[in-house]
Amino acid sequence: MFHLLGQPSGGAAVRMLEHPIARLQPALAPCVRAGRIEEALAHLERHFLQERSHIAVDGMLARAGAALRGGQGTMAVSEVAAAAHASVRTLERRFKQVSGHTVKEVSSLIRFEQVRNALVLDPHAGIAGLAHALGYVDQSHLSREFKRYSGTSPAAFAARRHLPSEPGGFVQA
Repeated sequence: MFHLLGQPSGGAAVRMLEHPIARLQPALAPCVRAGRIEEALAHLERHFLQERSHIAVDGMLARAGAALRGGQGTMAVSEVAAAAHASVRTLERRFKQVSGHTVKEVSSLIRFEQVRNALVLDPHAGIAGLAHALGYVDQSHLSREFKRYSGTSPAAFAARRHLPSEPGGFVQA
């Protein structure tokens, strides 16, 4: 956690940690109160662009990320490692160290999001067709992974997305 927050690690003492974004409050609050939302957004944009310039880019992980996105979560870990110019072991170790997830977990999440997005756009989409198009072994493989990430089956998710809501009412997810 300390590495992610840019803080030194170690020691058993209790420390108060303030996230850097909290320092924006004095500038943002008056803008929001006065209805100057564009000015508040400009403060945020400047902050994030400045923060972005301080981030060191790990070339190997950048290449791995590009490969994962390009392969839409369907590439084997060995293919991602080759695209990143790294051994599988090195890639897995660095990926887990930096993101807290394995390459395979991120690939699975990318595919899950594609299925979820497809079902949001078209609740009548065929699950078997989605499974084939997105590189799942079969429909049951897609269903197991979908349930693992969402807590529900793809069919139940799609059915909830298709429910007509009454005028002025809400559909609870």
